[in-house]
Amino acid sequence: MTREHFDICIIGSGSGNTIVDERFDDRTVAMVDQGVGEQELFGGTCLNVGCIPSKMLIVPANFARAPLDAERVGVQLSLEGVDFAAIQQRIFGRTDTISRDGLEWRQSSSNVTVFRSSAAFIDDHHLLVGRHTISADQFVLAAGSRPRHLDVPGLDDPDLAGLVHTYETVMRIKKLPKHLVIVGGGTIALEMGHVFSSYGSKVTIIHRGQRLMRMLDDDLGDRATELASRRFSIHLKQQLSGVEPGSHGGLDISTTDTDGVEYNYHADALLMAVGNVPNGDLLAVDKAGVATDEQGYVIADEHQRTSQPHIWALGDVCDHHQLKHVANAQARTVQHNLLHPDDLASTRRDVIPRAVFTDPPMLTVGAVERQLEKAGRAYVSVMQDYSTVAYGWALNDQDSFVKLLADPETGELLGAHLIGPEAPELGQLLVAAMSFGIDARTMAVNQYWAHPELAEVVENALLAIADECDRAGAEK
Repeated sequence: MTREHFDICIIGSGSGNTIVDERFDDRTVAMVDQGVGEQELFGGTCLNVGCIPSKMLIVPANFARAPLDAERVGVQLSLEGVDFAAIQQRIFGRTDTISRDGLEWRQSSSNVTVFRSSAAFIDDHHLLVGRHTISADQFVLAAGSRPRHLDVPGLDDPDLAGLVHTYETVMRIKKLPKHLVIVGGGTIALEMGHVFSSYGSKVTIIHRGQRLMRMLDDDLGDRATELASRRFSIHLKQQLSGVEPGSHGGLDISTTDTDGVEYNYHADALLMAVGNVPNGDLLAVDKAGVATDEQGYVIADEHQRTSQPHIWALGDVCDHHQLKHVANAQARTVQHNLLHPDDLASTRRDVIPRAVFTDPPMLTVGAVERQLEKAGRAYVSVMQDYSTVAYGWALNDQDSFVKLLADPETGELLGAHLIGPEAPELGQLLVAAMSFGIDARTMAVNQYWAHPELAEVVENALLAIADECDRAGAEK
């Protein structure tokens, strides 16, 4: 058994891999990474099995869906077909190369030792990595999260290997399924539903809740559920109860609703999209004296420091948002604090946007109405339909909207929720306003909005909520 000591040990090669640059050349660094997916790829979830390949699947899906969108404006298009293998080659030919090159580059660093094994703490300064025991002065926990596993009969049946998927495997599936059943009602369910439906698969979504996207504002979640039901077969208030091989191939799926009634579905593939769990338990962080919350997330303060002052944490292992842009920001904080221990930086914890790239896409940031009501905070709200602006007329869009929540006294935006074409890009305007404390009226009137761009729907929503604030003030 080999024992080695390092100045810094970083566990995880996603956002954690961005920490070490030339400023760390005088320090010895251990980078511990088992890899993600069946191929145990270097570089983290986003690059290999998450954000990037999924969006590279979604762009072709948007094109494949174009004939349906064109019908709304009097244009007849047809889809000749989808070359799924070529799409996958374009994606993974690029991301796999980046993963491989990134690993080779790290391995070539004179001060960095890469360990490609699972790891677990022995105590607060020692880590068992494969057959090696290493120690370090400081640790960075950047080990991410993994798909949540349900204890359902049949899910682990070896006869169903290659038929039951998570996001880690479904994007590399060899053949488009004729019928894909998705269990779950969140971002992955809607994005992958959009992809496979656009490519020609029949998609059934089974979700235990009363609507999809339960974390969203009610109006946004209701609209997302309504629009999804036009595309997919949606079955709400049902839970997966069993999976078994089909008598003629594929798999048979059983569910049970809240009244105990059982339902059966046959599919060519099953995607489990029921959320993620942080990987702190796999690292045995408790043996290092690192505190976790009731859901298993490592507890980190605003400096990304855990209950052990020499152990830092970032990304999905400690953050409930489970968003790459949050992990990147936290990695920058950790990087600064490792370099400047006497001048600690903090990570901003508010105004965190979430984009969902289904069709239509969505963006949500800030509070939702039920949170404000529960907190007893005064607010005003408006909903501005895309159909109220000229570019919305051009799109013949009757479904999309911008919803804003604001403080009635100050006009400060408290939440913004968008669904429709370009929603993530339009929503970023509101993220900027909230981040820099620009009130609704100032944001609307102190700049020009090019006419007739789609962003006018944001302008009009800002003007409308500013007027609501004025009315609320006049009534006091």
